[in-house]
Amino acid sequence: MNKPELLVTPTSTEGILPLSDAGADAFIIGEQQFGLRLAGEFSREDVQAAIELAHSKGKKVYVAMNAIFHNEKIEELSSYIKFLHDVHADAIVFGDPAVLMIAKEVAPSMKLHWNTETTATNWYTCNYWGRKGAGRAVLARELSMDAIVEMKENAEVEIEVQVHGMTCMFQSKRTLLGNYFEYQGKAMEIENRQNKKDMFLHDEERQNKYPIFEDENGTHIMSPNDMCIIDELHEMVEAGIDSFKIDGVLKSPQYILEVTKLYRKAIDLCVEDGDKYEQVKDDFLVQTEKLQPPNRSLDTGFFFKETVY
Repeated sequence: MNKPELLVTPTSTEGILPLSDAGADAFIIGEQQFGLRLAGEFSREDVQAAIELAHSKGKKVYVAMNAIFHNEKIEELSSYIKFLHDVHADAIVFGDPAVLMIAKEVAPSMKLHWNTETTATNWYTCNYWGRKGAGRAVLARELSMDAIVEMKENAEVEIEVQVHGMTCMFQSKRTLLGNYFEYQGKAMEIENRQNKKDMFLHDEERQNKYPIFEDENGTHIMSPNDMCIIDELHEMVEAGIDSFKIDGVLKSPQYILEVTKLYRKAIDLCVEDGDKYEQVKDDFLVQTEKLQPPNRSLDTGFFFKETVY
């Protein structure tokens, strides 16, 4: 049985070595002008340093270029892809076909992971991008466990699945969403708008707080709970899912570190002794719950329920 990669999103270069020692196999990093909803902002110097640190530990670094690009950004893509090739990034994460086309021109040996966040919902689409040059497909977060397993059975590319962290519920290139709700005086209101790192849409009726932030890519509204399936890994491990991702967006470095340690233990045990994992998996969940802030409950996302739009 193959052991899936444990993929983590560090907040800075300082997190690379501790997370490597905690059991991370690979990292996703980048900067907001090219990538979406990153745990930290990495300049070119940071990217190079992170790659050198990760490679010294035998780990991989994937760089996010999965934003949606308008004409004025196209000129920048070529030089950035050349830079990533020169500093030996292990793969580029892309969603926009422009990245794939330019990469084929300026860095044809660069590995590519297809990630549009929402449209990887069937294996035909995954295989389409695989035949275009992608070696991996990052599945949509709104899929059930059965759908994920079925896609892996029919995929011609590696399959990556998010197993922990918050998920994006809404994105707009506009940055006026918060002002709109404040002006209208709706039930949902913006809290702490002066502190961009701690803003929420507050739904009083359901007592939900949706983290919201704005950056170069617009407005992002995140889920009120954190996805966590540390106690439900067995079926995907048996199916041969290639990569499990812990998303650390809006999380502290210490939180990401401790969650990484727990998932490393859970994955290793699940692969080495599935029966033992089934006996103790509830303990992993309890330990993860202890790391959660009071306003962030854990749930299983869409893994065991129908997607409702």
